[in-house]
Amino acid sequence: MELQKLANEFNLTIHVSHFPPGTSKWNKIEHKMFSFISINWKGKPLRNLQFIVQLIGMTKTKKGLEIKTEVDNKKYKIGRKISVKQMKLLNIEPCDFHGEWNYKIKPNNF
Repeated sequence: MELQKLANEFNLTIHVSHFPPGTSKWNKIEHKMFSFISINWKGKPLRNLQFIVQLIGMTKTKKGLEIKTEVDNKKYKIGRKISVKQMKLLNIEPCDFHGEWNYKIKPNNF
């Protein structure tokens, strides 16, 4: 619902892609950066969230790829339910490639 609101507000199409379970190796950023993060915090005690976020933020590859980090302390509502009526208002179009995981949310033109 929130992505639909964003698409409507800015009159844009939002492409959503999900990797199927167990396939994070296909996520190129994760694949490239996890080893560097592990090297960066090797031997350091991971005492608290702020320290972990700082260590991740200090990670850089030899080619200059960097990670920008920050702690998100916002409280998010859990257990939100979307009604059938609300679901019908979503302008979702499955993509040709694995439409069960990948889709577009288009603005509603009303």
